[in-house]
Amino acid sequence: MNRRLNVGLDVGSTTVKMIVLDEEDIIVFKDYRRHFSDIKKTVTELFEDVHELLSSATLKFMVTGSAGLSLAESLGVKFIQEVVACTKAIKKYALDTDVAIELGGEDAKIMYFGTTVEQRMNGTCAGGTGSFIDQMSSLLRTDALGLNNLAQNHKEIYPIASRCGVFAKTDVQPLLNEGASKEDIAASVLQAVVNQTISGLACGKPIRGKVAFLGGPLSFLPELKKRFEITLNLGVNESVTLDHTQYFVALGAALSSKTSEDMDPHCLYDRMPSIYCESRDTSDLSEPLFKSEEAYAEFVARHEKHKVKRFPIEDVSDPTYLGIDAGSTTTKIALIDDQKRLIFSHYGSNEGDPLRIGVTKMLLSEILEKKDEIHKIVQKNKGNQVKVEMR
Repeated sequence: MNRRLNVGLDVGSTTVKMIVLDEEDIIVFKDYRRHFSDIKKTVTELFEDVHELLSSATLKFMVTGSAGLSLAESLGVKFIQEVVACTKAIKKYALDTDVAIELGGEDAKIMYFGTTVEQRMNGTCAGGTGSFIDQMSSLLRTDALGLNNLAQNHKEIYPIASRCGVFAKTDVQPLLNEGASKEDIAASVLQAVVNQTISGLACGKPIRGKVAFLGGPLSFLPELKKRFEITLNLGVNESVTLDHTQYFVALGAALSSKTSEDMDPHCLYDRMPSIYCESRDTSDLSEPLFKSEEAYAEFVARHEKHKVKRFPIEDVSDPTYLGIDAGSTTTKIALIDDQKRLIFSHYGSNEGDPLRIGVTKMLLSEILEKKDEIHKIVQKNKGNQVKVEMR
């Protein structure tokens, strides 16, 4: 008799997770990988990796996740909403849990357990989720794990908006401009995620008792979990320690698949080429900016006529004037003479650190090697801390 396997596939906004259980609910396969917006390729590769295991068994299959509905339809299998799937797994593996907090790539969930189960999930905004953390990490020129490592050495927490990445950036950028340490900003970003989850989902309802922390961000970023524990004032025995916390939604889908009909693995793999292959209507596409290569070449030639002419710095004897624009993301430098001729310029990223004036000093040294004297320097900057004085 063929072996029976229960498969749960969680296709989220940023990652794909798969759990395969045997008939005794023992995990025989698990996988977690980012799809980088190429869901079809990632899912196809995942099924190729698990082909040997699945091909010799009778399957029960269920899909979940924000990007899983169309996949379920293509494969002809059942779909389960992710909060329901997560609740199923908690009831099986963490029965003494009072509250569960689960963070994903673009969603956040809180589940209250008691005489009844209350489930809450964020709406259309991805503020305070994994994508928000990725965006803020990028602003600090690191990744999510780098952000976690920075936060370990923080000394101060700053208030940062978490409802929207754009609003958060308007809080983070001035802090960078004013010289706040990246360690403090990293911890503040994680605290913002905590605040958003508690205020946006709990909405004043107390989070008490034993609390389980689930999902990728809370599994891989211990500093984020620590911020939750501090904010909720949890005792040592109130923070529930579980295995496979990043897989819990997929695990719930696998458990729920027991109600599905048996599926032949060959039938499943035959349907794989059809996933995420919806036809697209191109009738409403906008007209191209340039109808031909010649039109583009004409556009480039027309704009080339208005380029600022540059003059060799060595040939200029007039007094020179240096302008420095230390912006929030880039540093710009321009050197002109009395005749307003451009003789030196620079445009480059400040690499997330507007106060790192080493680059500016290096450029000034390069200028002074060729030009002995600068008559006047004028500086514009986003922060008020940068001062360059030379005569």
